[in-house]
Order: sequence, then C-alpha cells, then structure tokens
Amino acid sequence: MKNLYIALSFAVGTLTVTAQNKETKVADKLFGRYEYVDAAKEYLKLVEKGKSDGYVYKQLADSYFNVFNTAEAAKWYAKAVETNQDSETYYRYAQMLKANGKYEESNKQMQKFASLVPNDSRAKAFKENPNYVPRLLDKAKQYNVNTTEVSSDKSDFGPVLYDNTLYFTSARNGARKTYGWTEEPFLDIYKADYNEDGTISNATPVSGLNSKWHDGPVTISADGNTAYFSSDSFRESTFQKDKENNLKLGRNSIYRATKTGDTWGNITLLPFNSKEYSCANPSLSRDGKTLYFSSNMPNSIGGVDIWKVAVNQDGSFGTPENLGRKVNTEGNESFPFIADDNKTLYFSSNGRQGLGGLDVFEIDLNAGEATNMGKPINSEKDDFSFSFNSKKNVGFLASNRNGNDDIFGAIPVCGVDIVTVVTNAKTGAILSGARVSILDDKRNVIATETSNANGEVKYRVECDKPYVVQAAKDGFESNTFAVAKGKGPTTKVEAALQPIDVIVTPTEIVLKPIYFEYDKSNITQEGAFELDKLVQVMKNNDKLVILAKSHTDNRGSDKYNLSLSDRRAKSTVQYIISKGIDASRISGKGMGELELKVDCGDNCTEEQHAQNRRSEFLIVK
Repeated sequence: MKNLYIALSFAVGTLTVTAQNKETKVADKLFGRYEYVDAAKEYLKLVEKGKSDGYVYKQLADSYFNVFNTAEAAKWYAKAVETNQDSETYYRYAQMLKANGKYEESNKQMQKFASLVPNDSRAKAFKENPNYVPRLLDKAKQYNVNTTEVSSDKSDFGPVLYDNTLYFTSARNGARKTYGWTEEPFLDIYKADYNEDGTISNATPVSGLNSKWHDGPVTISADGNTAYFSSDSFRESTFQKDKENNLKLGRNSIYRATKTGDTWGNITLLPFNSKEYSCANPSLSRDGKTLYFSSNMPNSIGGVDIWKVAVNQDGSFGTPENLGRKVNTEGNESFPFIADDNKTLYFSSNGRQGLGGLDVFEIDLNAGEATNMGKPINSEKDDFSFSFNSKKNVGFLASNRNGNDDIFGAIPVCGVDIVTVVTNAKTGAILSGARVSILDDKRNVIATETSNANGEVKYRVECDKPYVVQAAKDGFESNTFAVAKGKGPTTKVEAALQPIDVIVTPTEIVLKPIYFEYDKSNITQEGAFELDKLVQVMKNNDKLVILAKSHTDNRGSDKYNLSLSDRRAKSTVQYIISKGIDASRISGKGMGELELKVDCGDNCTEEQHAQNRRSEFLIVK
C-alpha cells in the first residue's frame, strides 16, 4: 500500500483505453485503473494461452512490482528484458533481484542499467561502489527491531508517536470499499495508546480527519492542536480528467486541521497543492516552522522527491523548496520525518544503494551525506516511514518484510566506545602496529584492528555486555584484558604488554606449559600466547630447529593417548608454521603418557592431570 504514496495519484471512473492490441485490452484497462492484482491475473491468462510478448511480460512484471511481489516481478522482468531495452526496466529488475537476496544477479542488471544511463546518479553510485552490500551488512547495529501488537492483516504504516498516542495509517476497516490497486479497503488515520510497558492498545479511527477516500499519514504539532495529513484530492472534488481514457485522476493533497477540545475540524487544503501533481506524507518540525513532504511537483529530480516549505507565524506558507541531490535521486524519495532536533531527517528511498526495495536513510541537513541505516531497520523488502520519539527513546517504522505492511518498534542499541591503548608494560612506551581484537562473552572475535600511532584502537559495542580485548605484537607477550561494563560514552582499556623474555638453554626453549583441554588437541587461547613467544625466538634466530614433544595425562589407553598426543603435536607444529616459520624448522612427536611430569597413578588430581597434558620444545640444532 505504501506504493500509493510513491505513485501519488489515484484513479476513479470508467476507463476506455487504446490497448497495445485487442488481446491485452482487458488487462490494460485494469492496469490503467491501477488495479494491479486483477491486471496481473489477466496478463497471466495471455501467457497461459501463448499470446504473450515483451509488452505483456513487462506489464505483468510492473503489475507485480507495484504490489511488491518481488519473486513474481523478478520472474517476469527476466522475460521482459529479453526484448525491452528500457533503462528503468533493468533498474526495476535489479531492485527485485536484490529484494530476493540475489545480489550478484542484481549487479549484472545494474551494470546494464548504468551502461544505458551513465549520468544517472543511481548509475554513478553503482559504478563507484558496486559491491556495497557487504559493507551495509557489516554496519554496526543501531536498533533492535520488534513486531508490535498494533499491526493488522491489512496494510499499516506511517507510525508516529506523540506523547502517549501513536498515530498511524491503516486499511483495516473491512467495512470500507476496497481499492483496486491492492484490493484492500481505503486508508484511514488511526490512533492508539502507547502504554508504559511499551505495548500498544485501543487502536481507533481518528474522528474528524477521515473521509471516504484515502487518508493519512498524519503529523501533529508540538502543542497537539494542529494536524497536517495526506488525503485524496477527491475530498475537494478536485481531479484531472483523462479525456482519452475517460478517467478521473485524483492526486494526493496535504490538508491542515485544527483541534477544538477533542474534536478535529476546520480542515483546509494547503495552497501549494495542485491537480497537476501530488503532495503527501507531511512531517512538521517540532518548532512548527517547517513542513517536510513528498511530491512529484515540477522541478523534481526523480519520480517523487522530498520538499520543504516554511510555515509562517500567521499560518501562511512560503514557497516549497526541493531538498536537492543530497537527499533526492532520479528514483523515489518519500516518507520524510524530521527529528526533534530539527536537523536530522529520516526518509525512504529506492534510488540510493540499499538492501532491496525501499530503505530508510538518515541525514544531518546541516552537514554530511545521507546514510543507509543498515540492518535490522532495513531488510531486503520495503522499509519506510521511520519516525523517532526522543523523549520516549523509541522509534517506529513500517515494513513488508513479513509479507504485509506492518508496524515495527525500533529500540536504540545502547552503545559505548571501547578505546584500547597498547603500551610496553616495562617502559610505558606507546605500541603502534599492535593487533587488537575485541571478543564477546563467548570468546568469539567480533573485530580485529591495528593500533594507530597513538597506540589506540576504538570499537563501538553494546553497553552493559561483557567484552574482552586481546592485544598482540611481535616481541611482546600477547594478553587479554577484561572490559568494565558501562553505558559510556567511552570505556578505556590499558593494554600493557610484557616484552617477551624467554629462557633459552643449550637443549630447550622453556615456556610456560602449553596445556590442552581434556581429550582435545586444539590450541587454546592461553596456549597461543605462549607459542607466540616461541615464534618470536625462532624469528630472531633463523638457525634454530625445534622438536615439539606433546604429552597426555594417564587417563585412557596407551594406544589412544599416543594418538591423542600425536594430534596435539601436529596442532602445535601447524600453529608455529601458520605464524611464518618454515616447516623444515619445526617438527612434532607425540609421547602419549610415556613421560608423565607427575606420576600420580590412579589418584591424580585435575591439576596434576593438567600438568601432564603439555608440550615441550627441544632444540635439535
């Protein structure tokens, strides 16, 4: 249903079209009425009868595109591009492939699109960064997204929270006449209670604002007494006649209403509306001085752009201004929401690099570039009408990621910057070029970076969660450092590394015991720290040849223990080789339980067993 507010026009009346041919007349008539569901059925009948061609395939694909049936749209665009060389067909095909997670195939179609319209901003962005998807997927999560109780089995979108009331737009009124585009009822403006526990209840239509046509989304002034909302121009009996097709084309228009007591009234059409174009999706700044909206009015860059207009103190309006290319593209930008700071704008776009369909973007209008908000705000489907209430610290958006336009809550992830400073533990000197990893509470490595000239590495992580920093540098003992829990904004970690000081005798290199877990042969984190010392010694003396002897405890059979120790020896050797030591300089031998360090018989403690599970390093030459 959100596509209604991108197309920004509605049709009523009797349609008589000059069809592409007599076979497509019925389907074309439905398509021209924006009744895409039934149009698709008729085009499919032509396919089944063997009466299809490139025109039918494109019309069929466009029908599915307009109701965001991505799988079917991609299927028929694949047929359409065999004969249709229109650039937008390639672009739509690419978007539908992307919406189904087929990024490689999407890129192929974008390459064709870019070759046809190389000066299009969408083409330029693609050519500059064609493999942007991994970067978006790796972007740090900003919000936790959850479903809400307010969603219905019909389209719900445009959520915005004012005080303890959530306003939104919905097609849930089953008693209303259905609209042919989606075969859902016409849209109404609703409100619901936002409860202290974050639940949403008591959704009811907003009395006084709704008509028999499409109504919504809505924006409310800070004092709660003025509303701006979208509605059909049919409300004012304003429309454009399509004489050729005997069709009345309505437009989206923006209206203002004022509240007296609990009643909305005094509804007036804003002066910059027109029967020649549409205006929709208003968002009023908290200071009440600027109204943002989407429109396809003249001088738009793309199909639909985001505009702003000054709201004067006397209630009059300035001249609408296009937000320009820092926001708008040759695609569609819509569903603006201006944050409480009056400078952060959230909007949805299908013309910028995203994960598929509409993606939500944010921009500081005073500086900077528009950025994709990443997952989970965005998905491979349509994600739009994002809003945020700073007092409640909660956001809302709409998405069809589950197959229907539903309303989701968006809770900001509490973040903290962990700044690690790596130093020499003996001298206090800054250590640049150290490898610094951050690990979660399950010891999974989240990221690894190299310390800068100030010995620093910074990671942005969720607050109130346990983390560990691991630091390593050649010539120093690797070590881990616990990170104190906190809400930030910054937690500092002093990672002081001890210079490697290894005892080298004429016969062996003495390290701390390289212990293994019971019945396992993998190198542990603690073992790796010690083996790094051996690596450093061998790098400093390229003549050394080492034999690694691996031992087990006395549990298990002699044969099994010999095999286990052999695996441990091989793991040790492989670790050393992985650090750049030539394989000819390191060998391993499993000793099983032949040379127990602690001969404790059947009465060994766990500590004694651990001492027997070890590796030793003999100097061969």
